[in-house]
Amino acid sequence: MKLGAFTLVLALISGASGQYYDYDFPLSIYGQSSPNCAPECNCPESYPTAMYCDELKLKSVPMVPPGIKYLYLRNNQIDHIDEKAFENVTDLQWLILDHNLLENSKIKGKVFSKLKQLKKLHINYNNLTESVGPLPRSLEDLQLTHNKISKLGSFEGLVNLTFIHLQHNQLKEDAISAALKGLKSLEYLDLSFNQMTKLPSGLPVSLLTLYLDNNKINNIPDEYFKRFNGLQYLRLSHNELADSGVPGNSFNISSLVELDLSYNKLKSIPTVNENLENYYLEVNELEKFEVKSFCKILGPLSYSKIKHLRLDGNRLTHTNLPPDMYECLRVANEITVN
Repeated sequence: MKLGAFTLVLALISGASGQYYDYDFPLSIYGQSSPNCAPECNCPESYPTAMYCDELKLKSVPMVPPGIKYLYLRNNQIDHIDEKAFENVTDLQWLILDHNLLENSKIKGKVFSKLKQLKKLHINYNNLTESVGPLPRSLEDLQLTHNKISKLGSFEGLVNLTFIHLQHNQLKEDAISAALKGLKSLEYLDLSFNQMTKLPSGLPVSLLTLYLDNNKINNIPDEYFKRFNGLQYLRLSHNELADSGVPGNSFNISSLVELDLSYNKLKSIPTVNENLENYYLEVNELEKFEVKSFCKILGPLSYSKIKHLRLDGNRLTHTNLPPDMYECLRVANEITVN
């Protein structure tokens, strides 16, 4: 058993599915540009279906020739998209528009829904105030982070949508509840750094990863997380959770692998299932350690699978830890206390 400082490093699940090729490399490794390319952009001969138009001070989408499937328009000054911008490339699969000046009112018509093979749409770091749409049924990965979004449009019919990144916006719980109900394939949802005071209702039960950190959530409805049968990664750090707002079995979920409740106002350790492996409780107001929070009973075949446990930044010290803790947490690699 190792005791001491432990640096938390969370492995973020990538929004890109493994079935895609990764074209996100420096252009210099590709060499000469393919002739089937917009003159101001670069289409590497080794990846002729990818067109890079990054950091060119573009104010509009350039002419995109037929055959392009992966289009990068990052770090420009694009403030509008015309309805016919992608007429030549209806088989486009990736559209990356991060770090531009896009506003909802200047994205015309059904420009995205016409792209019937689009799988990845990224519009991070722009000036959106609501989600974009309509979107094609083919879409799998939607990223709209670091905007000013306070309203979500309908995601109805997006049966393939698996990843949604909405962190660093201005969303409240009511706007979220109405929009995401019908997404039966959704596995990854990041709503961190928004303006929620409550947990949104109606989230898809298919979720495997749910990030709700850095909001103002102070209450968890009874059995709220029980409906997510496969939930594995849950973050609620940097909220306003206190014991009175956390029902006893809120986090006793057999599928859960990682739970982050750090930087809240908890005085006791919420009960978790024996299958949990990583539990982060640093910087709360914890005063005591109860073994029953981790193990219902103790025995040769009954123990917690906790590997990493952070308790630093609380009122606990080594002397507060009960001796039978080590029998319960027998496979732990690191337990951090003050």
